[in-house]
Amino acid sequence: MTAVLKHELKLYFHSLTAYVFGAFLLAFVGIGSMLYNIQAAVSNFEFVLSFGSLVFVVIVPILTMRVLAEERKQRTDQLLYSLPITTTQVIAGKYLALLTVYLIPLCVVALYPLLFAQFGEVYLLISYGSILAFFILGAALIAVGVFISSLTDNQGFAAGIGIAVILLNYYSVSLSEYASSTALGSVISLCVIIFALGAVIRHLTKNENLAYGVCIVFAVLIAMVCFLDSSKFEGLLPGIMTKLSLFNRFNTFVNGVFDMTAIVYYLTVIVFFLFLSVQSLEKRRYN
Repeated sequence: MTAVLKHELKLYFHSLTAYVFGAFLLAFVGIGSMLYNIQAAVSNFEFVLSFGSLVFVVIVPILTMRVLAEERKQRTDQLLYSLPITTTQVIAGKYLALLTVYLIPLCVVALYPLLFAQFGEVYLLISYGSILAFFILGAALIAVGVFISSLTDNQGFAAGIGIAVILLNYYSVSLSEYASSTALGSVISLCVIIFALGAVIRHLTKNENLAYGVCIVFAVLIAMVCFLDSSKFEGLLPGIMTKLSLFNRFNTFVNGVFDMTAIVYYLTVIVFFLFLSVQSLEKRRYN
């Protein structure tokens, strides 16, 4: 795992990827600091991070698009399979390298509250709690990006899908206001989600019986609940869109509340998508 970590770090810092990522992140946070802390004379640095979180829509796909897609395109993933390490260690090494690239500009950002505190009253506990949440939010989005990159050998396609997924998650709370809150609308949406889940399972495992089995089981459960009490589906779709939003949970920290449930949720997302990435590589190895 250490060898993979060192190799990935060399690739990032010998190319423009790490520098473009850091420059975009620092630029967005710098613009936010100028707008909120300097021009508007607001002492809440967490508002800057809330503004800067939009940059993840662009920089995370840029950072993660090549991590596995390029390996598949150049056929160098065959070398990974021949190494005396497990697929889990390969994914862990690549993911830790991505976190290192992400953490370096964030360490610079962590100096901002201390600098602003020299010229006014800054709420340091809330600021650094928000910085921690900002880091874990980015780590969760990077895990999602790694999984998307594992599904294709086209970097541009991986970046495009990553931007779409993160942008949809960013605006999911706003879009939930326009989503159907009726039981029928929720049932239809759940059926679409189940179909998409079955497609992902089929792609990862190449096992049609497993994919169809999962879809049928969930479809039967929905039908049973709908038959017993269809009112349980009312307002379900907007509620799911709100609950799944990574950015909405980050706003809790911006409002001054250190939410441990949000931290657990972020860690769960990280583990889940890294697990899917491992399974995606394992499928290719056996194929």
